[in-house]
Amino acid sequence: MSNNDYIIIADDNKFFSGVFKSELEKVGHNVKIAENGVQVMGMVRNQKPLLILLDLIMPEKDGFDTLKELKGNAETKNIKVIVFSNLSQDEDIKKISDLGAEGYIIKHYLIFEEAIEKIERILSI
Repeated sequence: MSNNDYIIIADDNKFFSGVFKSELEKVGHNVKIAENGVQVMGMVRNQKPLLILLDLIMPEKDGFDTLKELKGNAETKNIKVIVFSNLSQDEDIKKISDLGAEGYIIKHYLIFEEAIEKIERILSI
């Protein structure tokens, strides 16, 4: 993996994103953190990431709007997105699937090893 290959964690919870960044770096990933969808869109304009781990509830631009913009743009539609959220209603999961996310992980039940396994599986597709 080159230095240009990176993952974005988009989450306004600094503790969560910091811990998860450390876990991903332990297995060899380059990770950048965004605190909202506006920052995500700015980052992907400069350099396309391998994957975005996207929270749904964030200030300025939430995950739903960010996902919709990413998947609706020809330049960014192929970026893989896994939604990380505590929203676990069936309609939320269906909506993010319909918008094009490759996966969904409920933060409340997060086990880092399982999440990293899922990330690696999606990256290998």
